[in-house]
Amino acid sequence: MVHIDLSGGTDGASEFLHLKYADDATLYVPVSQLHLISRYTGVSADEAPLHRLGSGQWEKARRKAAEQVRDTAAELLNLYALRAAREGMSHRFSPHDYEAFAASFGFEETSDQRAAIHAVIQDMISPKPMDRLVCGDVGFGKTEVALRAAFVAVHGGKQVAILAPTTLLAEQHYQTIVDRFGKWPVKVAELSRFRTPKEVKAALEGMEAGTIDIVVGTHKLLSKDVKFKRLGLLVIDEEHRFGVRHKEAIKAMRAEVDVLTLTATPIPRTLGMALEGLRDLSVIATAPQRRLAIKTFVRSESSGTIREAVLRELKRGGQVYFLHNEVETIENRRQKLQELVPEARIAVAHGQMPERELERVMREFTGQRHNVLLCSTIIETGIDVPSANTIIMARADKFGLAQLHQLRGRVGRSHHQAYAYLLVPDVEGLTKQASQRLTAIQEMEELGSGFYLAMHDLEIRGAGEVLGDHQSGNMMEVGFQLYNEMLSEAVRALKKGEEPDLLSPHSAVFGATTEINLHSPALLPDAYCGDVHTRLSLYKKLASAERPEHLELLLEEITDRFGKLPTQGQTLFDTHRLRIQAKPYGVMKIDAGPRLMSITFKPNPPIDAMRIIELVQKNRHVKLAGNDKLRIEREIAEPRARADFMRDILRSLGQPVRAA
Repeated sequence: MVHIDLSGGTDGASEFLHLKYADDATLYVPVSQLHLISRYTGVSADEAPLHRLGSGQWEKARRKAAEQVRDTAAELLNLYALRAAREGMSHRFSPHDYEAFAASFGFEETSDQRAAIHAVIQDMISPKPMDRLVCGDVGFGKTEVALRAAFVAVHGGKQVAILAPTTLLAEQHYQTIVDRFGKWPVKVAELSRFRTPKEVKAALEGMEAGTIDIVVGTHKLLSKDVKFKRLGLLVIDEEHRFGVRHKEAIKAMRAEVDVLTLTATPIPRTLGMALEGLRDLSVIATAPQRRLAIKTFVRSESSGTIREAVLRELKRGGQVYFLHNEVETIENRRQKLQELVPEARIAVAHGQMPERELERVMREFTGQRHNVLLCSTIIETGIDVPSANTIIMARADKFGLAQLHQLRGRVGRSHHQAYAYLLVPDVEGLTKQASQRLTAIQEMEELGSGFYLAMHDLEIRGAGEVLGDHQSGNMMEVGFQLYNEMLSEAVRALKKGEEPDLLSPHSAVFGATTEINLHSPALLPDAYCGDVHTRLSLYKKLASAERPEHLELLLEEITDRFGKLPTQGQTLFDTHRLRIQAKPYGVMKIDAGPRLMSITFKPNPPIDAMRIIELVQKNRHVKLAGNDKLRIEREIAEPRARADFMRDILRSLGQPVRAA
């Protein structure tokens, strides 16, 4: 446990972040170094890895993360270099035809949906390859975004591949596309186990010959025998349902085509990449009109709860999903259910059934021949039955957060009130993570909560590696924010053709700051900004500012909120202006007293040595003090004037030879 406080420095010149540990150990961090401290995001606070000060554990974790970051950065850079080098696929289409296609959408678009469609089309007509993630709850209209993109691609003479995680979802997408493109000269095929070998062979030949415009399929689409003549768009539905091997195949395709990923709850790694700007993100958070939030209950399993939940739905003429995810015991469950609710007409559906039988059961359930569907997670994606508005999940504690949200989204797809019952053996005896997941899904039952649940998942189980097969990896050890700072630094270094040095004390990630001392109070006084948390936040923003314009925006914000800056506040800003200007010159420290000043450079600074010699020769008050230090004897009373003088000295050294 750490107590965090702000306290004044011994000379009253600046403030320190005062960290007091449970064992009375104390650490003082100058607020100018606050960019080196950030909130840990990876796993929950109770499970976060703690490293004892001075033990070397942190160094080891940091080194491991740095090694992984270097490899990841090289792979990312290679992937994005391949995409950048590829000639852009600027899709061209007729606005008149597009409007006619859009008009056949049977619903009114929500504002978020319109924004997502606009962003996708802009991506497609620009020469830059598209890699966009569209995040929206089940039933919020993500499929329509994909259909508009498919229309643009096909109209421009390209082929479209739509990748779905389950046979049922692929079948549903196929039917939707056939309906929407019925009036257009577009040939659609499906690759899934619902198709006969003859149909699959014809589809493969058509894709290679270019006679098929849109193909919908499961992971079969990623097979080596699948070849396209002119693939232009890849749509991935529910990326989190594909395994690592499939994702590697998808990743290889990314360099060649525009990619659109649709998801209700992105896996933490995908969400992390989107939040870090590695992928573009559109969020559809607006619910369709008349849609109601699904009421969610977590209960210990009992016959009374099950009977009450099923009968309530049947009495209003609706249908029920009963999720039992163990195929070996699903028949036993059917018998018990039939005894418990004799009024129910029960059908069974799971992934091990023959294709035709599964297809028949699903069609009969959709046609309301059965009113209870006892099923496995095969219904997780792609089943759209508006009359089914109650779902009961046995052993809900065994499902992940994204799965729970997806399964709950099978109901509530009309204007009727829907119910989700998450049944567990014993609510009190749940593991901590299971309890967190169920609490999160219960609390976030409002419409459009999928994105926020994914953010919660990011905190519960960590972000996972950006690339590769590990879901937590070294990112959990050092935290999400620091890992991504290291990744950004490694990518920057590799872009410049340099070897990333993420462990050096002068690296941009660890300690690459310039220490400035103007020998005058540089802080936001208590009387000016009394709230400690606000001051801490402002200090953090100042310490993290990398460009002069960032400082000017902060100055506007602070002046607007608290009034004209006092002298100490002006000195604080002068300190940071000098820090930002000095950093590209490889300056480690500037000490500017009223009579004596010095500039300390890092080894081999990016400065033309002749400039330093000229500076010393032309100015009697400037002297070399060793290989990496300039000593300046000059009497300047005002701290602001000293800061201006030091900036002039730096300018006289010319432009840095390369970025530090």
